[in-house]
Parts: sequence; structure tokens; C-alpha cells
Amino acid sequence: MSRDLLARLASRWQGVALTLVIGSGTLWLAATGQLVLYIHPRYVVFTVVMIVVGMLLSLLALALGGGDDAAQDHGHDHGPRPRRRLRGALTAAGAVVTVGLALGLILLPPATLSSSTASTRGLGEGVAVAGPAAGGAGGGAGAGAAGAPAASDAATAKYTVLQWATTLRQTSDLSFYENKRVDVTGFVSPSPTDPADTFIVTRFVITCCAVDAQPVGVTVYAPNWRSSLKPDQWVRITGAFTANPSRTSTASIALVPRSLTPVARPADPYLT
Repeated sequence: MSRDLLARLASRWQGVALTLVIGSGTLWLAATGQLVLYIHPRYVVFTVVMIVVGMLLSLLALALGGGDDAAQDHGHDHGPRPRRRLRGALTAAGAVVTVGLALGLILLPPATLSSSTASTRGLGEGVAVAGPAAGGAGGGAGAGAAGAPAASDAATAKYTVLQWATTLRQTSDLSFYENKRVDVTGFVSPSPTDPADTFIVTRFVITCCAVDAQPVGVTVYAPNWRSSLKPDQWVRITGAFTANPSRTSTASIALVPRSLTPVARPADPYLT
């Protein structure tokens, strides 16, 4: 097999190879339940179907076009030398990208978004950033203190970080939070204004994929929390909201834990 034929094969089929590499990686993520780290769960089936169709079309192209390359082996490139060098460089660059993606899919473990990403995307103290609706925080049950949702204590006991963050935006009336049990799970993000004694229990809300995920969080008052926790550690916290004891935190209300337990990352780490 001549050098020109090898170059033409690489140039012609690297797109197909790239499709098969990405497709195989995506199917592996779906099979292991980790595709939800990158896209909204409702798009998993659609993504898998499209990937399978793309891979089948790529294999069909290989089956139908394989003979043309050998038949064209005699057709050497008689173009100018600079053009041939440019084509060779582009082919090599494409091969490097394909191999790099393949190695990345194999060697790099799938990971969820982190506290660093939350910080760069505008996570604030005790508030939800602009983004998706609260997902039923109010439940359509009307308004309570200062416009907060008039949900029952039993209902608020099941609130997620997103629902509590949304509620805290709606009211800072402490009477609203009396006798309301809080039980939330999220990961630790250091507070920007009191990183020693408070952190923000954080989740990402995903609409389509990880690119558009928005952080939401609730300020937690836990003096010297770094002695037992690290940023990005997932925790389950039960407790109650009260006036924030911190002197430097800008959050007026904080969650004071009755129990704070490190937990494993949930299988589906994003809220929807």
C-alpha cells in the first residue's frame, strides 16, 4: 500500500473514525448511567437513538466506499507541493484530534460540575441565580409571608436546594421558616464572604445539557467546616433556617445544621 493511499485513507475516513469513537463513548456513558452528567435525562433516549443511527450510517459508508480507495491508488496527487503539504498537515491534525478524543474518553473519568464552576456561573449567598423556575416550590398554593409560597410543613420538608433557594428569594421573614424542617442534599461551595464559617450547599439545575446548567444554593452556617469537609464534598443536611450568626456573610438567613453527613454523589446530581 503506497504512502499516498495511506494519506488518502486517513484524510477520507477520519470523520467516520471520529463519529465511531464519539458514538462508542456516548453509548458507554449511557450504558453506565453516566450520560446524565452531561445532558438532561429526558434527552438520553433521543441521544442514544441518534448516536446509533450515526454509527450505522458511518459503518455503511465504510462498507460501500472501501473499494474506491484501492481503485484510485494509481491516481497520485499531482498538485503543487505546498498544497500537498497543507493537506498532509490537516490530515495529521485530524488524526491527532481523533486519537486525543479516544484517549480522553478512555482515560478521563466522567465528572459532574464543581464548586469552581458554580462560582464562575454566579452562585450567590443564599439565593438562587436567574434560571429555571422553582419546579413547584410554591405548588400553586398561594402566597404566605411576604409573598413566599404557602406550602405546608410536610411539603416543605421535601423541598430541594432549588426550592429553598427560590423561597429565600421570595421572603426573608423569619417567621415563615419557624418549625419548618429542612432536609437537603448538595455539594459544598465555599462562601465568598465568610469562607471560614459558612458554605453554600449547592446543586446545578440543568435544562438541556451541562453547558447551560445553573447553580443554586443555600447558605449553611457551620463554623470551621473545613476541619471535616472539603469543597465539592456531597453532604446531606437536616436543620432549620435562622438569622445568620455569621458577622461577615452577606446572607441574612442561614441553614443551621442539626446533622451534617457526608454522602456519595447522587446518581443524578442535577436538579431539573
